[in-house]
Amino acid sequence: MKYPKVAEIARFMRRKILEISYHSGTSTHIGGALSMTDAMAVLYGHVMNFDADNPRWAERDRFILSKGHGVLGYYPALLAAGFITEKKFTTFQQNGSDLIAHPVMNLDLGIESSNGSLGHGISMAVGIAYSAKITGKEFKTYTLVGDGETNEGSVWEAVMLASHLQLDNLTVVVDYNGMQNDGLGKDVLEINNMSERFKAFGWNVIDVDGHDIDALVAAFERKSEHKPKVIVAHTTKGKGVSFMENDNSWHHNRLTKNNFEAAIAGLEA
Repeated sequence: MKYPKVAEIARFMRRKILEISYHSGTSTHIGGALSMTDAMAVLYGHVMNFDADNPRWAERDRFILSKGHGVLGYYPALLAAGFITEKKFTTFQQNGSDLIAHPVMNLDLGIESSNGSLGHGISMAVGIAYSAKITGKEFKTYTLVGDGETNEGSVWEAVMLASHLQLDNLTVVVDYNGMQNDGLGKDVLEINNMSERFKAFGWNVIDVDGHDIDALVAAFERKSEHKPKVIVAHTTKGKGVSFMENDNSWHHNRLTKNNFEAAIAGLEA
């Protein structure tokens, strides 16, 4: 492996996902957080340009979590990158906390946007990328969407516009784990040709194993002139916890003491 430090960040993040999910005492969107972990570790551990000590730095790269319910896979990345402290991190879901079940814009914590309704984040990312283009800014914009989220028509409006505007400063990651709240994606609304759809709209498309750190780094670093880029990351829901993997009951569920301890033991093994 070329990037062991990034892999270590991913392991750290998975443990933190389990810890705040368990200690929150509530049901959380844990399965989809674990599927997006490796992409987030690559973004915050290798790809993005930022200064955690100056979170409002004008030239920072922007990340928008369009899949807002995947926030458990977002806060640990901000923790690992130094945007939030361990003390702040442990307030997840507590009364008055800045860290709740969907992201709330807070630039001082590195959170660029508020997101809940699916399909909105990618549109915001297109606007940010276009703003950078027309003002001559060099920063890049990244956004992560769920494959179930692409059932939303607003996603494809944004996809069309990004291609039309030739936003080669925009990268979208699709967390393609094949599952969503109501079941298997193919049973809810079949989208088995994700890559072909993006290609048809004029995007530079890269299919990748969403848990292969080296392959993810290479995908992010590949140049894309005059076209926006999408990384279709083929992932496993619940990745890293054996009893959660490909079990959609963990899309939104509560960890008991026993299964928390089993999950941690599995990660350590």
